[in-house]
Amino acid sequence: MAALRVLVGVKRVIDFAVKVRVAPGGAGVQTQGVKHGLNPFCEIALEEAVRLREAGAAQEVIAASLGTRASQETLRTALAVGADRAVLAEVAEGVATGPREAAAALAALVGRLQPHLVLLGKQAIDDDCNQTGQLLAAMLDWPQGTFASGLQLEAGAVRVQREVDGGLETLRLRLPAVLTADLRLNEPRYATLPNIMKAKKKPLEVIPAAELGVPAGAPRLKVLQVQEPPPRAAGEKVDDVRALLDKLRHSGRI
Repeated sequence: MAALRVLVGVKRVIDFAVKVRVAPGGAGVQTQGVKHGLNPFCEIALEEAVRLREAGAAQEVIAASLGTRASQETLRTALAVGADRAVLAEVAEGVATGPREAAAALAALVGRLQPHLVLLGKQAIDDDCNQTGQLLAAMLDWPQGTFASGLQLEAGAVRVQREVDGGLETLRLRLPAVLTADLRLNEPRYATLPNIMKAKKKPLEVIPAAELGVPAGAPRLKVLQVQEPPPRAAGEKVDDVRALLDKLRHSGRI
């Protein structure tokens, strides 16, 4: 089986350990002065691509992202984890992007880089978006395997295991293909200090998103309002089951 070139789409998000705060006015969440990192599902996709290269099935792993200049930090993390090079489709600060814009940027990069396989996380933890992989497959007219919990490369194809409501589903897709990684695909590694230092010397190309044909203007998805969840009401103790039933009836729960 010939060695493959794998393109991994990654996204910069607020770190999963940070408590999310609503921005003034409720137009979104507070991002200024907040720690950011690599989207956890993108970490899984990247780990799988690096494992394919380490096994000799892939010859090159390229990390790509759509975002502002700050996304270079996320791509450097991807390089430290094991990507060979990175590409940033850069947008100006304050420009809103969504799954359609990300898919358009990745589709243009596919035309330039000619990968055999595209790996993405199944969703982003900041907006819960899980449409980018599907949109990209539609734009490229490639087969897709979403929510992959296992994959195995074959001659000119990839066998994908997916978790569905009824159990497990196995697909065999002809390459090139688009895959999105589920939580159980693998356990991502941590970037070691020596690899973080080496990542500074790896190539990172910055391309204006407009050159890649990313749609200009407002994205089709628009956040109308973000608000904090209502505070939980204090608990109340009751003496016995009869008192509990009376409370539930009085509150209209039963």
